[in-house]
Amino acid sequence: MAKEIKTIGVLTSGGDAPGMNAAIRSVVRAAIEKGIKVKGIQKGYNGLINNEIIDMDKRSVADIIQRGGTILYTARCMEFMSPEGQKTGADNCLKNGIDGIVVIGGDGSFRGAQKLAEAGVNTIGLPGTIDLDIACTDYTIGFDTAVNTAMEAIDKIRDTSTSHERCSIIEVMGRNAGYIALWCGLANGAEDVLLPERYDNDEQALINHIIEGRKKGKKHHLIINAEGIGHSTGMARRIEAATGIETRATILGYMQRGGSPTCKDRVYASVMGAYAVDLLCEGKSNRVVAYKDGAFVDYDIDEALAMKKEIDNYQFLLSSLLSR
Repeated sequence: MAKEIKTIGVLTSGGDAPGMNAAIRSVVRAAIEKGIKVKGIQKGYNGLINNEIIDMDKRSVADIIQRGGTILYTARCMEFMSPEGQKTGADNCLKNGIDGIVVIGGDGSFRGAQKLAEAGVNTIGLPGTIDLDIACTDYTIGFDTAVNTAMEAIDKIRDTSTSHERCSIIEVMGRNAGYIALWCGLANGAEDVLLPERYDNDEQALINHIIEGRKKGKKHHLIINAEGIGHSTGMARRIEAATGIETRATILGYMQRGGSPTCKDRVYASVMGAYAVDLLCEGKSNRVVAYKDGAFVDYDIDEALAMKKEIDNYQFLLSSLLSR
C-alpha cells in the first residue's frame, strides 16, 4: 500500500532555466489544494544537505510565473555525489517530515533524485534545462525561452553583419548538445550550423562555403556554433585570414538562461508541476515527467537516463538545404 504523502519538498538544481518558477508555483498550489504541506529547499542539493528548507504557501509563489530564474535559487553540489552527502540529504528529509520531493533540473539532478528514491524518499523529476538534452522528452523547461532569446539576438547581429558585409559566428549554449544551435540555424536562416553531434572539424570546407557564397553574391555569412564545439573567436580569426572577409565572433552566453519565460514554458512547466504532485499522491517514486508525442507522460528515471537522444537528421539536412 502506498504511503500517504503529507509534506512535499521542491528544489531546483543545476543550471537555471526560464519556467522553473512556473513549475515551483504549480507544485506548491497543486499540493496545497490536496491538503499537502510544501517545503521549499533552497540552493538545490546544497540546501538539502545544509538544511536550508523553508515553509511555502500559496502566497509564497504569488507573482512569480512571469519571472525568469528560480526563486529557490540553484547550485551544483559535488558533495551530494558522495554516499555521505546523499545520506545527509535523506536524513534532512526525515527531520523535516518530507515524504516526497519534486526535483526540477537536468540529468545530473535526476541522478541525485535516484539516490533519494533509493533512500526511501519518494522522488519525481521534472526536466528543467535549456539544453533539450534529456532523451525521454520532446520538451524541457526553459528551452523554448532560451531558443527564442538566441533567435532574437541573432536577428540583430545579422542586421549589422549584412550592413558591413561580414561573416558572423554566433556561439549559442547547449553544453554538448546541439539543439539550440540547430533550431537557431533553421529559424535564423544561417548558412552553416556547427553541432557537436555532426561537426567533423573540417574548417576548410567551412571556408570554401564562405568563399562560394561570396562569389554567388551573398553579402554576409552567418555561422551558428554550438557551445560543445566552442572556440568561436579563434575560428573567426582563422576564417578572416583565409578568406579576407571581415569576420566577427559573438558568444551569447548566459543571456540565454534569463528573461521572462514564453507562454509555452509557463504552461508546460505548470502542467508538469501538477503532474508531479499527482504522481507522488499515487505513491509513485523514481519517476520523471516528460512530454512525448504530444502527451504528458512519466518514465522510470533509470530508464530515462539510459535513453540516448539523437539530432533529427531531417532537420539538420534541411538547415543546409534552405541556406543555399
